[in-house]
Amino acid sequence: MGRYFGTDGIRGVANLDLTPEMAFRVGRAAGAELARSGGPFFLGRDSRLSGPMLEAALAAGICSTGASVELGGLLPTPAVAYLTRLRGAACGVVISASHNPVEDNGIKFFAGDGFKLADASEDAIEALLDRDDLPRPSGVRIGTIHAVPEGEERYLEHLVALAAGRLDGVRIVVDCAFGAAARVAPRLWAALGATVIAINEEPDGARINVNCGSTHLEPLRQAVLAHRAELGFAYDGDADRVLAVDERGEVVDGDAILGMCALDRHRRGTLDAGTVVATVMSNAGLEQTLSAAGIRLERTSVGDRYVLERMREIGATLGGEQSGHVVFLDHTTTGDGLVTAVEVTNVMARTGQPLSVLRGLTPRFPQVLRNVRVADRNGVVDAPDVARAVAEAEARLAAGGRILVRPSGTEPLVRVMVEAPAQEEAEAVADRVAAVIAERFGEHE
Repeated sequence: MGRYFGTDGIRGVANLDLTPEMAFRVGRAAGAELARSGGPFFLGRDSRLSGPMLEAALAAGICSTGASVELGGLLPTPAVAYLTRLRGAACGVVISASHNPVEDNGIKFFAGDGFKLADASEDAIEALLDRDDLPRPSGVRIGTIHAVPEGEERYLEHLVALAAGRLDGVRIVVDCAFGAAARVAPRLWAALGATVIAINEEPDGARINVNCGSTHLEPLRQAVLAHRAELGFAYDGDADRVLAVDERGEVVDGDAILGMCALDRHRRGTLDAGTVVATVMSNAGLEQTLSAAGIRLERTSVGDRYVLERMREIGATLGGEQSGHVVFLDHTTTGDGLVTAVEVTNVMARTGQPLSVLRGLTPRFPQVLRNVRVADRNGVVDAPDVARAVAEAEARLAAGGRILVRPSGTEPLVRVMVEAPAQEEAEAVADRVAAVIAERFGEHE
């Protein structure tokens, strides 16, 4: 990958790293590279304060090359992927930094088929960013901008059509994280007949992801228990991921969701390729559950991009991450928190089981994750003292556990994950390795 594109598009602090000037240049490069099909560019964004600013600059850059733009407004990332394909757009673009802090923002592209843009296309855009000889049409050949307010309605219809039945009388709490799910998530569950208790449901760019949503589950847990709800869902800022809470207030992570959905599909003969694709971060309990049912688990590097690539290679339709990025390739082309939530309620309806029972189908081995904030995440893992600490940890864990140290693809963090037979041992090993990284490269978060 180049200087700008990371594992999930271009990200940075809005107006410092990702400036309007930069967004304009990205728009021009993308317009020159991707507009060959003749279709418009479909744009959507989350609720961040910097979103409209970057949207205006990006759209101006695209139009300056002669391509036209459709503005979907506030939409989940997966809605942009869906609508890009539905509307025959040349490309879809999301202005969002997903679960990242308020001050960050990003630009992510989807190809016309709704899948994330290929590395080669991102590299081609990179190569054009600093070029001054890109097309500059004039007169009637300049691109136009049109608002598409009906996009949310079309996406909502798609979601409702995936439901196995109505949810009359079911109490569902939804934490919208003040983000892109703020309008559509409450509408979805209400349309299916559920009693909806929405929290953090205003689109608020000053509070997106702040102590709420899929990265901060305590508000959802408290609300589920207080309202005696059957379940709750927490989305992140752009709603491409979701985590759940069962009726007992216990967290249902991406591994548990993959487990219950895989077992349900396996029973019904609809688990394509007999395989689930997950990442190296997924808990060993998921592998144990799937293996016992005769289901194969394939692991990839961390990132829904890699999960999706492997799914397409082997013909699998179910895959995802522990963090709540789950992909149902028979329904969508990317991780979709709302589709995932519908699938969870479908499994509940088909089995007649509460979410706590379905969660229990996938045991969770003691697992600890530590994040270490660093100035530069490159080279940390291969540093001699870090490698030595990891080797010592592996020797201590032996066959009874595992350790994974990796740089985040989207934040200035190095993540240390440890699985061990006992929680205390996992914590001790993770803390030791994290301390070595923090002492040499940054501060322990």
